[in-house]
Amino acid sequence: MKLCFLAAADNIHSYRWIHYFASHGHEVAWISLVPGTFERIHGVHYHELGNSHDPLAVLRAVPGIRGVLRAFRPDVLHVHSVGSYGVAGLMSGYSPLVATPWGSDVIYGKHSPIKRWFIRRVLQRATLITCDAEHMRDEIAALGVDAGKARIINFGIDTGRFCPRGPSPAIRAKLDLGESPTVISLRNFDPVYDIPSLLRAIPLVLAQRPDARFVIVGRGPLEAELKALAQSLGIMHQVRFVGFVPNVELPDYLCAMDVYVSTSLSDAGIAASTAEAMACGLPVVITDSGENGCWIESGGNGYLVPVSDPEVLAERLLRLIADPDLRGRLGAAGRATIQERNDYQVEMAKMEALYRQVNGAPS
Repeated sequence: MKLCFLAAADNIHSYRWIHYFASHGHEVAWISLVPGTFERIHGVHYHELGNSHDPLAVLRAVPGIRGVLRAFRPDVLHVHSVGSYGVAGLMSGYSPLVATPWGSDVIYGKHSPIKRWFIRRVLQRATLITCDAEHMRDEIAALGVDAGKARIINFGIDTGRFCPRGPSPAIRAKLDLGESPTVISLRNFDPVYDIPSLLRAIPLVLAQRPDARFVIVGRGPLEAELKALAQSLGIMHQVRFVGFVPNVELPDYLCAMDVYVSTSLSDAGIAASTAEAMACGLPVVITDSGENGCWIESGGNGYLVPVSDPEVLAERLLRLIADPDLRGRLGAAGRATIQERNDYQVEMAKMEALYRQVNGAPS
């Protein structure tokens, strides 16, 4: 098949999705409104038609998008997110259209009348909708869109690459962690990920375990504010703000740590970073938001904690820091969950079959 993706070239989820289809014999074009940040995928036709997601940039890109589509004539146009990229796909007028909401684009965008209108139009126009959580079908239906068009496709984790391995002494030395029990967060510095709740839990942990250390990977608009909060809490010596870490390096970072934490206020399905940590055998402590409760059985393969509750978060982190055997049991159970329910190869094979259905091609 000939597949065209309208997706941000700086997004690891889109990169991995597109890489699968380019490496499985399909002809692929990738249109992005921002420059790419990853190594180019062999055989993919790249078209970078802008440098931002603002509405004017989308409007300016539409003629170029239409030109690419006329020349390439894909069997399917797939938009990743129903924000800027969904609007661009809608304005292209191309069919058949597949739309994949990320989650927050719908959950938060619906509160703006203008965004809500465009989101609804994109989803109504789509022949097929994919999402990674059952509750997103309810969100889609609440917009007046036929949720029967929606199929659950997880982004999937490469459980061969994200797998338990020996800890990396180089990373621990680079971050000056010594033998300290270490907690890692991989969520970016945006309001939805509620990093302040993690920072406020840290003094409570340190009161009982002053040897604990915290590695915070990410970037975003709240970076200065978060560092100022850490400074005001007196925890800067125990926290490592390491900035952006390329996905290719994440398995080594995860395997060098003892516990993974996510304080997100909202997730659609399970977050990719959480699933990657579980695949690496790390015990996870994550907020009970979205469908996280469908993935985590507290005390069985991780811990769920209430949203924005530093006290409970600290208690669960302390429990894991104090008990290596518990960490091992929860970590092993978490990896088994990802292997059974969120394997990259399996999920993308499901998506391939759906593309053929949309295109009317034999499976």
